[in-house]
Amino acid sequence: MTRIDFAFGAGDRLRAACQTARKRYLAGQRVVVYCSDGRRLSAFDRMLWAFDDISFVPHVLANDPLAADTPVVLTAADPGAVLRQNAAPDAPDIWLLNLDDACPPNYDGFVRLLEFVSDDPADRQAARQRWRTYQAAGHPLQSHDLTRAAGA
Repeated sequence: MTRIDFAFGAGDRLRAACQTARKRYLAGQRVVVYCSDGRRLSAFDRMLWAFDDISFVPHVLANDPLAADTPVVLTAADPGAVLRQNAAPDAPDIWLLNLDDACPPNYDGFVRLLEFVSDDPADRQAARQRWRTYQAAGHPLQSHDLTRAAGA
């Protein structure tokens, strides 16, 4: 069953996701990033190129021929399809980062799903709904307070 982690208090939801994508890449982990909103996914794509002057996170869109060989894959379509197309039997488990306001389709094939939540009231409300949906499906949920982590 998919473990789902919510990171609350992200000052900038996309930046927090970029930092996590970089950490997962440096750890040798593959990541699929899902968002049905093309503008938000494009903003995340641009941010991956520019959020840190001294590092690079290799990433492509899911329809790119190099998607199977790239550590971070971005998709506005079904992330489960990306998982099925790009997961090798001997590969480490692929994580899913959700940047959408709704639960991603077919997320249950991923070992872990990460949700980032800013302090924006609309973002928090959408996150509460996703939490309830995952909880009703019986997934183990973890909550992380990024404001405490930043102050530590």
